[in-house]
Amino acid sequence: MKRPQQFDLGDVDIKRSELVYQGFYQMHSLTVRHAAYKGGQVEITRELMVRPDAVVVLPYDPKLDVVVLIEQYRVGAHKGPTPWLIECVAGLIEPDESLASVARREAEEEAGLMVDRLHFICEYFPSPGGSNEKITLYAGEVDAREAGGVHGLDVEGEDILVRKLSVTEALTWLTEGHINNAASIIALQWLALHHDELRARWSSSGDRTDSSGVGS
Repeated sequence: MKRPQQFDLGDVDIKRSELVYQGFYQMHSLTVRHAAYKGGQVEITRELMVRPDAVVVLPYDPKLDVVVLIEQYRVGAHKGPTPWLIECVAGLIEPDESLASVARREAEEEAGLMVDRLHFICEYFPSPGGSNEKITLYAGEVDAREAGGVHGLDVEGEDILVRKLSVTEALTWLTEGHINNAASIIALQWLALHHDELRARWSSSGDRTDSSGVGS
């Protein structure tokens, strides 16, 4: 069913956009005037972190019925019990790079895995109150027999531990709160709902092409 929608981009007017910081990401100061549900318009000033969109992949081996997750230090996670988070594979999209290419590149760099088929899960905005980043999330078919070890690119300061877990173990960790980042929570909750269907589809010897809707 199509979502009923009262407003869209045509109801937003960006009055001012100023670059206030340029580093690994950019910070802009925006003054925006937008339509209001109560009638008329509202004008606000907000800071917006501008960063490239990203692709996230949940590597899944349907034959072993395991997922492959990674563990790495995150500078923004010092409010939790540990800043070493258990996550899905993820990476930023480079200019002119397809979503499928990002998924496969990051799986190889971060986990030493080759991704076969991709299954689109969803797109979402992780923090739209202050960032314009959009995430595209996939499940990725892998052979996890040799998964493990430490991976990542030295030039990017990556030090990534690979963890291979049964689906039951991964969902238990999720329930117990050991997995506490949005992309991984969404991916594992999706897998809990669609596990039997995905495993049956990928365990077959049929079509090996992407079900991602994007080019490889």
